[in-house]
Amino acid sequence: MSSRETILANIRRNTGTRQEMPDLSAMETIVYPDKLKTFAEVLAAAGGKAVELQPGEEVNAVIRREFPDAKRIASNLPEITCATFNPDEVEDPRMLNGTDLAVITGEFGVAENAAVWIPRTVRHKGLYFISNALVILLDKTKLVNTMNEAYHLTAQADYNYGVFMSGPSKTADIEQALVFGAHGPIQVMVLLR
Repeated sequence: MSSRETILANIRRNTGTRQEMPDLSAMETIVYPDKLKTFAEVLAAAGGKAVELQPGEEVNAVIRREFPDAKRIASNLPEITCATFNPDEVEDPRMLNGTDLAVITGEFGVAENAAVWIPRTVRHKGLYFISNALVILLDKTKLVNTMNEAYHLTAQADYNYGVFMSGPSKTADIEQALVFGAHGPIQVMVLLR
């Protein structure tokens, strides 16, 4: 028996009354009348930016307009022609350091906190955190109201890694000043199409 199994067996043996999980299906949930508007407002409050792709707008043109100074752009998505390299061709994830912009896809978004579920679709998941800026492509019809709904979707998904991301990395631990990019991207833009 491994140490993990020993610990779990001890917890089970010493646990008192076990309670069944409550049935939360009858609970009223929050429903936003305009999930897209709520998502964009909450993302802006978190320091990020939501951009809705307009009819006739081309994804690469919007990315270039929003990030004109980006030189090293990573993406493994075939439609992202402004990418300067495919991160899946990088052997050592440390070589992703210095990436100005990464363009990835999100599976769905959550209106209440502007989180986007990002399943691993790249070779090195560090790309999500090491790039200076992150563009997440998201289908605007794939927004849910709450994290409760989101967790139900992830429970049904088959993935080896996934993360919820809402806005850029930030901390206020240092002298109580809000600092962006402390441990991840400085900028996050969700491009809704």
